[in-house]
Amino acid sequence: MRIVFMGTPDFAVPVLEALVSAGHQVVGVVTQPDKPKGRGKAVLMTPVKEKALELGLDVYQPVRVRAPEFVEVLKDLAPKVMVVAAFGQILPQTVLDIPPLGCVNVHSSLLPKYRGAAPIQWAVIDGETVTGVTTMMMDAGLDTGDILEQAEIPIAEDETGGSLHDKLSRLGAELIVSTLKKLEDGTAVRRPQGETDTHYAKMLTKTMGEIDWTMEAAAIERLIRGLDPWPGTYTRWGEKTLKIWKARVVGEEYGGCCGEVVRVDKTSLYVKTGRGTLALLSLQPEGKKQMDVDAFLRGYPVKEHTVFGKTAE
Repeated sequence: MRIVFMGTPDFAVPVLEALVSAGHQVVGVVTQPDKPKGRGKAVLMTPVKEKALELGLDVYQPVRVRAPEFVEVLKDLAPKVMVVAAFGQILPQTVLDIPPLGCVNVHSSLLPKYRGAAPIQWAVIDGETVTGVTTMMMDAGLDTGDILEQAEIPIAEDETGGSLHDKLSRLGAELIVSTLKKLEDGTAVRRPQGETDTHYAKMLTKTMGEIDWTMEAAAIERLIRGLDPWPGTYTRWGEKTLKIWKARVVGEEYGGCCGEVVRVDKTSLYVKTGRGTLALLSLQPEGKKQMDVDAFLRGYPVKEHTVFGKTAE
């Protein structure tokens, strides 16, 4: 089929590769404009643009996909269907109406649960045990279109936002090929989502990563995993910031205040929380690399009764 693909980050790359591998004619790849990143502010291509150029595909980077002149470009490409995966712009009705088979979105949750920008991370943070990928027909709402197909996977006990991202990206690539085949041969079944209560997966921010030690230990541990690799979690340590990359919940209860280091051994710093104790296993001081607690303590001899977080101010 003639396809216009829209996507921007790493999540969308396997989906694009799957379309090409399945023999579809990708007549155009639409991605967000290149942006400066890093300290040097070097302008970097989006992951989808890099892959599209590698595959010899035509790339388009409109600032506004709804701009009338770009809508005309899409009409001229005459796609039979558009496939969208983490594109980053809301498509107006003028774009949704272009392909005769519609616009199909690859969404990284089991809709209607976790509509929104960060479904992968919120599934980990909220303690879900199962998630998956949905292909759906796009409409003018935010992830509200009719469901076409879904595929489930379990969420591992040590799952991070990064590891789940990679699993769902591969799953989405498999699912879109199946969905397009059914659309093309007329066997696709549309299932309306309906008006239902749903967890909304709001966009992640750096400030979300600051640990509130009055939360229960299990919730903090899920937050650490869910926000790995970005934006990461951190706590205040005096005037410095200490990133926390890995932790585990332990059964012992201790006295003291929330955020207080109540025990230290070679492998862990044990911190009192609002409910339970959290053993910190992997840390990253400002300006340093991530390290396990044994290496950390050799350079930063944290003692019992040290207090992390806002309570230390």
